[in-house]
Amino acid sequence: MNDHEARVDRRGFLRLGMAGGLASVVAACGWDGGNAIRPLLLDASRINDWVGEKILFSPHRLARQYGVSERSARLPSYFISREMPVLQDPAAWRLQVTGLVRHPLSLSLDDLRAMPRTTYTVKHHCVEGWSAIATWHGVPVSAVVERCQPLPAARFIMFDSFDSGYSNGWDMASAMHPQTILADGMNDQLLPIAHGAPLRLYSPTKLGYKMTKYLVSMTFTAERPLGYWEAQGYPWFGGV
Repeated sequence: MNDHEARVDRRGFLRLGMAGGLASVVAACGWDGGNAIRPLLLDASRINDWVGEKILFSPHRLARQYGVSERSARLPSYFISREMPVLQDPAAWRLQVTGLVRHPLSLSLDDLRAMPRTTYTVKHHCVEGWSAIATWHGVPVSAVVERCQPLPAARFIMFDSFDSGYSNGWDMASAMHPQTILADGMNDQLLPIAHGAPLRLYSPTKLGYKMTKYLVSMTFTAERPLGYWEAQGYPWFGGV
């Protein structure tokens, strides 16, 4: 390991430790969204966000890539609905791109698959402390941004899903990172339903809860939008 890799690993460890510490507090206290530890979570979240966004994040730093042979045997799945979210009419699904944009879009999977594509094998980090390596295939978010042409006032993107309203807010710089994609494939196959089919947000520079699955829309906003877990005190930036 060279000095640069060591620095990246150390700061990654510190970020994971801070975010993981929040999750540990939640688990230890059995917090269900009440007010008992909300001030503690929100205060720590603000510190984590400021450090992650202002000091550690780089729009040019790429997460390490791995060989296909290094892929993990399994990647745990997660959703908030009582049952696994499944589209009733997959052929009718569209990704709606709206908000502060010059050209609102309604994109089918075929539309997305006709755009520039990328594939990488990277490590997935969960706020609960585990990690796993998988290959992801999809379209860079930057390609969609280029097509819809956000207005100058647009500084954030809200990603919404059909998983009981699960959502995430992202800053524009993170969304435009070259490894931030809209994934429709995993491990050389179509994206499994358990992992967010037909489309999910993915980036190896973020913790797992920031990667909206079962994606239905991207909304460009001037104000920073909250997300499902962020509204309950989890760090908004959620970087690794």
